Amino acid sequence: MVKKLLLSVGALSLVFPAMAFAEDPSPAQLNLGLNSVWILVAAVLVILMQGGFILLEAGSTRMKNAGHVAGKTIFTLGLCSLVYWAVGYGLSFGTDNAASAMNKFIGSGSFFFNPSPVGDPASEAYPTTVFFLFQLAFAAISLTIAWGGFAERAKLSSYLIFTILFTALIYPVIAHWIWGGGWLAKDGAQDYAGSTVVHLTGALAAFAATVLLKPRIGKFNKDGSANEILGHNQVFSSLSVLLLWVGWFGFNAGSALTIGTGFFGYVAFNTQLGAAGGAVAALLISWLVNGKADIGTMLNGALAGLVAITASCAFVDPWAAVVIGLVAGVLVFFSTKFFEKIKVDDPIYALSVHGAAGVWGTLANGIFATQALAEQVGIGKGGIIDTGSWHQFWVQLESVVVCGAYALGASFLLLGIMKLVMGFRVTEEQEIIGLDLAEHGVYGYPEQMKKAQQNL
Repeated sequence: MVKKLLLSVGALSLVFPAMAFAEDPSPAQLNLGLNSVWILVAAVLVILMQGGFILLEAGSTRMKNAGHVAGKTIFTLGLCSLVYWAVGYGLSFGTDNAASAMNKFIGSGSFFFNPSPVGDPASEAYPTTVFFLFQLAFAAISLTIAWGGFAERAKLSSYLIFTILFTALIYPVIAHWIWGGGWLAKDGAQDYAGSTVVHLTGALAAFAATVLLKPRIGKFNKDGSANEILGHNQVFSSLSVLLLWVGWFGFNAGSALTIGTGFFGYVAFNTQLGAAGGAVAALLISWLVNGKADIGTMLNGALAGLVAITASCAFVDPWAAVVIGLVAGVLVFFSTKFFEKIKVDDPIYALSVHGAAGVWGTLANGIFATQALAEQVGIGKGGIIDTGSWHQFWVQLESVVVCGAYALGASFLLLGIMKLVMGFRVTEEQEIIGLDLAEHGVYGYPEQMKKAQQNL
């Protein structure tokens, strides 16, 4: 038996000689490899969230626009990737001017990013290749949030132009300020995975778009009252939230960037509690106020809880994560009513889910962050409850106001120019027949095409 075993080992050594002589990896090499795998898995999870957004937008809009919603998401993800590779990543994380005063406001270098094929275990915790993919996934999510304000009435060409502008001129600036070593990072702004950088930025771009595009045909009556324009598939919307919920673990826990001591597990734990609080609170408040437990509100509440906990998942105790989620669920309910009251047509509820909850989540750090966790993460200080100091709250408020003003102002300016130069709303006839047929020549649901042809 021993002789057979030795012969087998010898045979394997001949077939796989590298196995016979390979040295065990050093601790630094092992750490680099494990971190690389984790970040790549997290990046894939975040990219797969695009599938959740496809279902969310398709389910929340009418059947005649479903194919358009799905197709433009794939198209803009591709274009965003190219623009981010060319300029967006360099403006966010480029270090050519790291020693200059300009670095407070914008990065430079790493344009048309050309990374080393492998990482260096002597100087890197993870390769820049996987870091690039992870950050690209975040930029693409912020862009997709912005599309909520364009839904059911924007030209396909407007998606092309604004993808370039947003990915090159809007998102990278805010990402650099907070994540790329910019001035808000130096102030100690806490935004672990992007309540402000990703969600508020995308939501305010959506706000600029929906104001400039004006409401969909039939949304508001002459007396100012609103008509409910129901999405065509609530099952799609529910499945989308589940997919986004799962993807969010890559979003938040992936932002740890290292395996380390397993701190990413704590981040995931808080993420789950925040989402749960948002879902439960939103369902209960809709039931209490409306007398019916509204499914759409519950779905928005779960997403709002996720958005809110995104900034604070690494900085707060579990009980605070629950509170943050609960408040977000209530906030999203009243926020949607507010925006409808002021005649803002927001088909995907981007302003409430990503905007209002993004603001709350960022400010919540100034209230609930603990000094111990802030020191562990290495960003900022503890909040009011733990330290008795208002310092971190004012830093959080500063980041919300400044980033919000830039995102909103830049989006209004660029979209306003687009509106003057090319127009970016489809014609009334095109909007009525649907963007599937108007922009692509075929319905997302082919049987609907046949019915339309039969009625001609």
